[in-house]
Amino acid sequence: MSRTTRAPTAPPRRRPTMVKLYALLAAPAAALVAKTNPLPRAAPRAAPADVEMKYRVAVIGGGPSGACAAEICAQEPNIETYIIERKMDNAKPCGGAIPLCMVDEFDLPSEIIDRKVRKMKMISPSNVEVDIGSTLKDDEYIGMCRREVMDGYLRDRAVKLGAEPINALVTSIDCPAPGDDNGRYTIHYSRNDLGRKAPDETLDVDVIIGADGANSRVAKAIDAGEYNFAIAFQERIKIDDEKMAFYDELAEMYVGDDVSPDFYGWVFPKYDHVGVGTGTVVNRPGIKMYQDAIRERAGDKIAGGKVIKVEAHPIPEHYRPRRLKHRAMLVGDAAGYVTKCSGEGIYFAAKSGRMAGEAVVKAMAGGTKLPTEAELEDLYIKPYDKLYFPTYTVLDILQKVFYTNNAAREAFVDMCRSEYVQDVTFQSYLYKRLVTPNPVEDIKLLFGTVGSLLRGRAIATPDKPFSNPVESLKRL
Repeated sequence: MSRTTRAPTAPPRRRPTMVKLYALLAAPAAALVAKTNPLPRAAPRAAPADVEMKYRVAVIGGGPSGACAAEICAQEPNIETYIIERKMDNAKPCGGAIPLCMVDEFDLPSEIIDRKVRKMKMISPSNVEVDIGSTLKDDEYIGMCRREVMDGYLRDRAVKLGAEPINALVTSIDCPAPGDDNGRYTIHYSRNDLGRKAPDETLDVDVIIGADGANSRVAKAIDAGEYNFAIAFQERIKIDDEKMAFYDELAEMYVGDDVSPDFYGWVFPKYDHVGVGTGTVVNRPGIKMYQDAIRERAGDKIAGGKVIKVEAHPIPEHYRPRRLKHRAMLVGDAAGYVTKCSGEGIYFAAKSGRMAGEAVVKAMAGGTKLPTEAELEDLYIKPYDKLYFPTYTVLDILQKVFYTNNAAREAFVDMCRSEYVQDVTFQSYLYKRLVTPNPVEDIKLLFGTVGSLLRGRAIATPDKPFSNPVESLKRL
């Protein structure tokens, strides 16, 4: 890819200038996969020397965050948009649950949704089961998707709108020198569609959107800092039709120190199999032990099933210290946009990608100028935090309160019997909005919580000790 002449110069830089406590849970993020056809290799673009090229935006990563960012940028005629994904048929390990609002907001077709979950079982450490979902309307559900199917659809849509796909592994990124407001980023990459002997190539761009996950190259390039991460482990298990019928519209969530000391285990229905998995931050080396435990807890319901895929993936536990520098920004997992307690990340990935793309297009004024860091801060970072930071904060609190010992876990499951808790939970999850407080119900809930905590303490088994080589015990 040849270096190109510059477009108009950029303007001078200017200096960057509870919620509802029980709006918790819902879709985890932890594991899933299959296969789709890779996108065709993009042909190199060549331009006569006397032709002035457009500004370039590179989106690194082709998951929901990258695809949604590329889709927005590609629709601007004066912006040349690239989407770089190391594995175009990638199937990221993930629980694959999406909220109902995402279906409409991102115009997702029904064929990418494998199952419509309308019932959930919350299962306590002592195997007390609580059914939730009675407050859902007939047309409400949690969508269960295979990531390879959904990601492929979103990526293909971005390409059809004009994004140029590059099937390659990004190896390094050269950033503009400090103070060079007009300097370009040089992306070094090795194509995956040319065999092992493929020579390294480069691409010069004006803006980078890093959608390349927990091990983000973009984050390293802009010195974005590190974050704690959970390990999510999942097995895809094909069970017989009779057992699969049990999970037709049902998902299960298991809590207990046997399946995770700080998260939960799950059984989620997919197209023709179930995803069975768990996750943890504080004891990542013990993840296989926790996976064995969730299979044991599920018991006869998945007995005799054939494991068709095993997968694991890091999941961020909080925001990166830095999500924007100059004209490079982070979205999705690269930015740390996964909620505590529920582990939900797909919607926030897609939303952050779209917001970042919209910020780039607006700040570039129809592809006539370079955006400044201050403009991107005002148009992307601040609006995103205003919308969602309270949600992350509340779910963090809920995780620390209810996921830290078996007594609290028993109380948490007991509280889920309340239709008020169920309604607030589902409305918050399905539509990503806060439910209007009901003072009377809130007072009842307060007293109910106290009662649940007392009952939980009475029936809970003592927590098992474990080594914590990853994170200090302040978490517990």
